[in-house]
Amino acid sequence: MSSWGCLTEEEQERYTLAYERIMQIPAEAIVQDPGRGFFQNEARFLLRMEDLRQALEMDAFDEFSEEEWRALNRELYEEILPENYSKCYGNPDMACEVFGREIGQMISFLYTELRGAVVFAFEDRERDMLLLMELFLQVYAVFAGNTPDAEQLHGILYWYASDYCEQFADDRTRELIDPSLSFLRDIVMDSDLSDLRYLYRYGEYITENETGMAAYLNTLPESEIEAMARTWTEGYRIGFEVQGKDLSQKKTAVILYRVGFERMVRAAIGQLKELGLESILYRPSAHVVNRRSQTRGGCYGAVPNPQFDYDHRNDAALFTDSRFVTRRLQALQNAYESRKELAAVHAGPLVLEVFGETPFKPQAKDTVLQMTEEQQKEQLRYVSEAGQITNRYIKGEERSFTIISYPVPGIGKDFPEIFRETIRINNLDYQQYQRIQQYLIDALDKGFAARVCGGGKNETELTVMFHELTDPSKQTNFENCVADVNIPVGEVFTSPVLEGTNGLLHVCSAALEGFRFEDLRIRIENGMVKEYSCANFEDPEKGRKYIEENILFRHPTLPVGEFAIGTNTTAYAVGQKYHIAEILPILIAEKTGPHFAFGDTCYSRQEDIAVFNPDGKEIIARDNEQSVLRKENPEKAYYNCHTDITIPYNELGSIRVLCRDGSEIPLLENGRFVLPGTEELNKNL
Repeated sequence: MSSWGCLTEEEQERYTLAYERIMQIPAEAIVQDPGRGFFQNEARFLLRMEDLRQALEMDAFDEFSEEEWRALNRELYEEILPENYSKCYGNPDMACEVFGREIGQMISFLYTELRGAVVFAFEDRERDMLLLMELFLQVYAVFAGNTPDAEQLHGILYWYASDYCEQFADDRTRELIDPSLSFLRDIVMDSDLSDLRYLYRYGEYITENETGMAAYLNTLPESEIEAMARTWTEGYRIGFEVQGKDLSQKKTAVILYRVGFERMVRAAIGQLKELGLESILYRPSAHVVNRRSQTRGGCYGAVPNPQFDYDHRNDAALFTDSRFVTRRLQALQNAYESRKELAAVHAGPLVLEVFGETPFKPQAKDTVLQMTEEQQKEQLRYVSEAGQITNRYIKGEERSFTIISYPVPGIGKDFPEIFRETIRINNLDYQQYQRIQQYLIDALDKGFAARVCGGGKNETELTVMFHELTDPSKQTNFENCVADVNIPVGEVFTSPVLEGTNGLLHVCSAALEGFRFEDLRIRIENGMVKEYSCANFEDPEKGRKYIEENILFRHPTLPVGEFAIGTNTTAYAVGQKYHIAEILPILIAEKTGPHFAFGDTCYSRQEDIAVFNPDGKEIIARDNEQSVLRKENPEKAYYNCHTDITIPYNELGSIRVLCRDGSEIPLLENGRFVLPGTEELNKNL
């Protein structure tokens, strides 16, 4: 039986009727060409997914060889793979060519929504399968024997999202906080991890990265796996400790990871249990209402085709309006209220990120759905108010997190060496870094601002303003950051004063959240993004929209939420040695030079909690002029994003502290540390 529960008698009757009706469609000719092929194809797909669900329920694949599992897995994703995408209805270009622009965009959306049946088949989620089958039949009826009515078709899709948003919100909230949903955890804990067939039981797309990662981990002794997991879980525990939060009051924690790391995740689950925490594992949402644009969170396999995800990043344009957003927010509120006991004991996530895959350079298409300016405002309203709702039930001042990164085999022939180096980076001597970083903090606290200048082709010239220290003997602006919530060690950071923070941030090339940016320029005026551009597209306007979506997240502007100086020259040296500097994850890349984060501060929703450095000084720079608005206008205080952009040492000219008496204290010159006490960091350079 599925942990999502059985269908009611009425739902079972609907299920049978829908399935039987869909069985007739492949042989019917009541839809005129050229659209008939779409409906016949999708009917066969839904029938195949129902057959798959039943076969999985009866353990029909237990005797499948790894080769047979691989063939089945490819079959499930074959249509959307890059080599087949030009002839796929999930490609808006293809759908619009067949159906015309307006209807084609909706058909492409429908195709994408029906893809969720793969997940529902593997997890035996009959109720979700039923909703997809009924949606498909409603749309089919619009086309049967008639010229398609675009307005009627849009109405069907709108009310599908609106009518079921309560169920979608409730299901998603339960996935995030309810440990009784154990499908993914059971795979990790109950499988024979030496038999790689287990990877295919997720229903995620599996490539050589996932099989290669699992096979590599199987070569490591259990003691090393336990040590890797301990670095992760101990960072999580220490995060609570240094922030003065009581972990003993919590009962659950979420683990987010890439398929292939099950041995490490299994060890982490055991270690969390020692801390009194039950682990929750969930995958990216399959329903459009809950999908996070083109990004993925939770437990996920390979991305079959990043262009497919990118093409459907704005599918919510079909139903986003004030009425829908209000209804969705109420649904989220109700979902948390009905499970407030589970939310109250939720401790926050442990995140395992991966790197080594080629950053994605998207193709901009005119056929994709786009949000209007008004819809973007409504979407931002949802993000802001949803963040407030979540924070009321999973309190920011009581939760924490930790993040760690590892390479995947796709990084190239040096994968084993890079993996070993990553383990070393993740376990650097934090006491040594803590000592060196204190020299930087002491110098920074003598100034009112810092000036960061690029070197060579980098044109950065940026002044960053600091908060005033009223009692320097007890106060500081910068946190001495070692390996707890952000592994590995290696940065000092602050929340800048926005007024007076001015200039240009320029990076010649950067990979941010899997997206490649070329010649990225962001002009900052009084701490807020004023202008921006990149060279990814010939059309500058397409570059601006690319930044709006993937750095500003549709906000008209964002504040500089963080200024930091990375000190992890070990990680930088590894990046240079193996020529992987441009694909290092933000988590590591941000430690390899100065970086600036746009969005919320590092203390978002926790500003009133006193934080102290190891030397006993309180870090007073926890607010800025935007976050302080939380006291009167919380909807204006938070942006629910935080994107780090790093200037690597080889693009850096200098960082100098500006003092009130007109003097300057040099910290770095020509990409090298020059402040007395920090020279050790140059050994790796």
